[in-house]
Amino acid sequence: MSEVVQEPRHVCALGGFESVLAIERAVPIIHSGPGCAAKLWATLGVHNGCQGTGYIGGHSIPCTSVSEKEVVFGGIEKFKQIVSNSFRVMDADLFVALTGCTSDIVGDNIAEVVTKFKDEGKPIVYAETGGFKGNNFFGHELIIDSIIDQYLEETDEKEAGLVNVWATVPYQDTFWTGNFEELRKLLSALGVKVNIIFGPGNGIKSLKKVPKAQYNLLISPWVGLNNVKHLEKKFGTPYLHYPILPIGPTETAKFLRTVANFIGIDKKIVESEIKRQEDRYYYYIERAADILLETRILPKHFVTIADGFYSLGISRFLVNDLGLLPEKQFVTDNTPKKYMKAIEDEFKKYVNGIKAEVEFTIDSGVPIKYLREKKFRSKPLILGSAWDRVISKEIDAYRVSISTPISDRMVLSRTYVGYEGGLRLTEDIYSAVLDDFQ
Repeated sequence: MSEVVQEPRHVCALGGFESVLAIERAVPIIHSGPGCAAKLWATLGVHNGCQGTGYIGGHSIPCTSVSEKEVVFGGIEKFKQIVSNSFRVMDADLFVALTGCTSDIVGDNIAEVVTKFKDEGKPIVYAETGGFKGNNFFGHELIIDSIIDQYLEETDEKEAGLVNVWATVPYQDTFWTGNFEELRKLLSALGVKVNIIFGPGNGIKSLKKVPKAQYNLLISPWVGLNNVKHLEKKFGTPYLHYPILPIGPTETAKFLRTVANFIGIDKKIVESEIKRQEDRYYYYIERAADILLETRILPKHFVTIADGFYSLGISRFLVNDLGLLPEKQFVTDNTPKKYMKAIEDEFKKYVNGIKAEVEFTIDSGVPIKYLREKKFRSKPLILGSAWDRVISKEIDAYRVSISTPISDRMVLSRTYVGYEGGLRLTEDIYSAVLDDFQ
């Protein structure tokens, strides 16, 4: 029986084109109806932290804008023309051709067209990302796999100490640029040569170095796991899968020690860096202790409504470092069943034996129903998206938007990763609490 999904928190597979835009000087070419790219860009860009257009994004993205004519007679000629014109007028280093639902259903063979352009020396790959195939987390993985197979070149040369870092899904994670930058800082402080393909200062040069890396590091509950396994199979690159977004001192220290042990970094270097970071972190926390420990305003219980990346990372920080208690945690990324048990187990690994109940759902109506019926013992904290403003007011809860869509905040380089991210998240939570308390 079909169901109605209330207020979705992700988009279709074609939305993975935003991952192309996250690679500097890479351009998506979309073979779909005229409204697909615009609506997906509005959801993941404009109304999600005001991330905007970027380089050749938004309304500048080449699109075939297929109509009834192409549905009847096929749109391959129009696709060929758009690709040809894109090479003439777009200044880019890589083009990624993507399909929408219409072209996938019609069966247009874009692979044949793309192959002909590649044979002419054009830097182009393709991925069939019809929206009905899955959400944009799935689309992201499809696109990365296509780039691995069609663009990256095999090599016997490995660069000592080079580590590819894969983590969040660009644009879906509103804080992706700041998060990647902070991961670079954390790992570089240990002497790691960090290679990231997304965000400022990276791009095609970084992308071409992927096969030369000694290791791949994936920081994600499940998104990207297929990609690092693919890289291991194709290039023989071993990977470390760290399922938790490291936020705050407890999880970040564990993360750094795990990475160092995997790569073989001197423990003295690691412990020295952890101490340096913790000294700075607790300097600021101690200064704010008068407010942080004020029982009249302290939010004792919290609920997360986000993808597994943030639900896990933020809940770990709130329990282990701020001392809050978890109510039900909602994971909204349409997690494949084969990963659910492992994620559920991670919600049982808080300090002092604390555990949290977790529910996987893509329907915002589910957490809304829970929040209406739940009798909280004190004013709760809800960490979700802009969708949760109404229910938060209704039940008189504190609220911070941390997951898509974030239409009530502008996000530039803000990060929730690491020690710095723990401070920023603490600021955001208690700013919301103090604003409500006035």
